Amino acid sequence: MNIIVAIKHIPSIADDLPVNGSNLDFDSVDFVLNEFDEQSIEQAVLVKEASGGTVTVVGVDLIGELDNVLHLALAKGADKAVKITADDPGADSHQQAGWLAEAIRDMSPDIVFTGVQASNDLDGQIGPMLAARLDLPYIGGVSSVDVVDGAATVNKEFAGGVGAKYAVSLPVVVGVQAASKPPRYAPISKVRQIAQTAAIGKVAPSGDGAGAGLAFKKMAPPVAAGHAKMFTGSPKEVAAQIVELLKGRGLA
Repeated sequence: MNIIVAIKHIPSIADDLPVNGSNLDFDSVDFVLNEFDEQSIEQAVLVKEASGGTVTVVGVDLIGELDNVLHLALAKGADKAVKITADDPGADSHQQAGWLAEAIRDMSPDIVFTGVQASNDLDGQIGPMLAARLDLPYIGGVSSVDVVDGAATVNKEFAGGVGAKYAVSLPVVVGVQAASKPPRYAPISKVRQIAQTAAIGKVAPSGDGAGAGLAFKKMAPPVAAGHAKMFTGSPKEVAAQIVELLKGRGLA
């Protein structure tokens, strides 16, 4: 079984994100694996372990920083890694979906996994657009996948704790909300070893490359509109200060 996982690298939101014109200053941020794609890699590896096959991870290399993420995916159980050498920091999800679809089509997939969305934009459209371009069914918000005899049983989550179970023939595109088991840990020593030995396939972007038709004119960090007032002293003194503040604002 040929299992494909479309992944994305995103700026680490644990760090400050400096702005440079209409985008981030990519030279000043670290890039990490999108957390939902980490879930989809785990689910793909679980399917491989249960039903056999190979797992190939593929992503768009927008700024030359994708290799580290691909090495991590290989350390987590993927068998092959491919990057689309786009080198286009401004490429939106529509363009990336087009490039990914062309690359994945040539791989003749039985099942395609994606994260349900990316943590940096919360767009959630890569999976549906991949399915549309590949002319395959799509199920998103998925929490587990089992494959038997050319068909998949998929558990999908809805709001309010409601779930549903679907049976779908392969091939299919699946947007993973959370894998049926927590993502496995990959020791840094294993990632480094893979970085020294693994071969990463490269493909050029192909297809129409059409974007969504939207463009960022300007990006800026949030404007500080106020500050927090810190009270000091004993509990009684702090309470008195809070009361005076509320009175001054007409709230008490």
